[in-house]
Amino acid sequence: MLRDKNIIVGVTGSIAAYKSAFLIRLLIKRGANVKVVMTQSSLDFITPLTLSTLSRNPVLIDFTNEKNREWNNHVDLGIWANMMVIAPASANTIAKMANGICDNLLLAVYLAARCKVYIAPAMDLDMYKHPSTINNINRLKSFGNIMINPGKGELASGLKGEGRMAEPEEIVAFLEHEFSNKLIYKGKKVLVTAGPTFEPIDPVRFIGNFSTGKMGFAIAEEFANQGAEVTLVCGPNYLETIHPSIKRIDVSTAEELYEASTKVFKTCSIAVLSAAVADYKPKKIATQKIKKSEGGKTIELIPTKDTLSELGKIKKVNQILVGFALETENELKNAKDKIAKNGWQENTDKDYLEFAKELKDLGIVEILFTDVDRDGSLTEPNFKAIKKLIDLGIQIIASGGISDLLSIKKLNNMGVSAVILGKALYE
Repeated sequence: MLRDKNIIVGVTGSIAAYKSAFLIRLLIKRGANVKVVMTQSSLDFITPLTLSTLSRNPVLIDFTNEKNREWNNHVDLGIWANMMVIAPASANTIAKMANGICDNLLLAVYLAARCKVYIAPAMDLDMYKHPSTINNINRLKSFGNIMINPGKGELASGLKGEGRMAEPEEIVAFLEHEFSNKLIYKGKKVLVTAGPTFEPIDPVRFIGNFSTGKMGFAIAEEFANQGAEVTLVCGPNYLETIHPSIKRIDVSTAEELYEASTKVFKTCSIAVLSAAVADYKPKKIATQKIKKSEGGKTIELIPTKDTLSELGKIKKVNQILVGFALETENELKNAKDKIAKNGWQENTDKDYLEFAKELKDLGIVEILFTDVDRDGSLTEPNFKAIKKLIDLGIQIIASGGISDLLSIKKLNNMGVSAVILGKALYE
């Protein structure tokens, strides 16, 4: 759940700072990208070298790098992060955060952060229970920050009670639980196909294509990151699956891909068929290697199983089936023909807006916008639809099918940052 998440770990002056090393190690093991920001007082408790080694990134302490005097950009850090975890958070830092004081890099990053901020307090019992600390914590909560409550036990002072920073394992479990509640595909079963198929001619030769499978693997990984239980049916490739929620089925031929996909599809909510499946295969497969001889060779080909078409026939109303079309000519016409051939329906404006909301939930804030009319011809941009997408917080970075400067100017005024002229591909 934390895989590929960008996490800032803030470390403040507390005896519990040693726990931050264990926290960072656990986050890295979960596949997160971690950057560490320390306060000056935290240096008395743990070294930057330790945290730099564990996080695999330079530790940031001051506004400028002492060696080259370069600026440590707190704004960029705030934009980069998917979450910020301040652990340990001392009473002093909590007080400054609650009152908007910005006298070190960690506080500047906190004020610039656009993500959720999680705070793990660490202090002595009486400090934690002091009315001013309670007031500061409540104030931070009112700002939308999330507290990871401290545990009870023996404190550095020798007292026993509440104030111990939560254990690193507890913090990671807390963060994973937070993300699991926001995963839009949690509980969904998803089928993804990827890579090429190899149709054997003889024991050493085959008909194939140049597909690497990278797109399908990336789609599967993202579905898994969003909580889905993914089955990845893939043709021959050299890629690895890492996410534990991805079940991999390796196949070689179009027939094998069809059989595996058909079995899985029955229980799936979503199927994304991105594999580059061969359209034809040899009618007969030679049992021995075909020897080189004078003159040419003729190999009779027959159609392979069309997995996309067959799944379209058994698709239920509540299932989503996504197909791809790679074309070298007449892109719009061929794509429209493929939709008609398989009996699919085109998406309505409402469907696109619902999809746009899902994109926003996934953290996607920029999309390529292409306008194509119902008959497959390019049309002027749908300014109304673009405006709705912008209102959802999605930035339109380009639009196809634009034929006049007035449209370009209108799009730019709406916040479209770039315009592509010329032919656009049908989505």
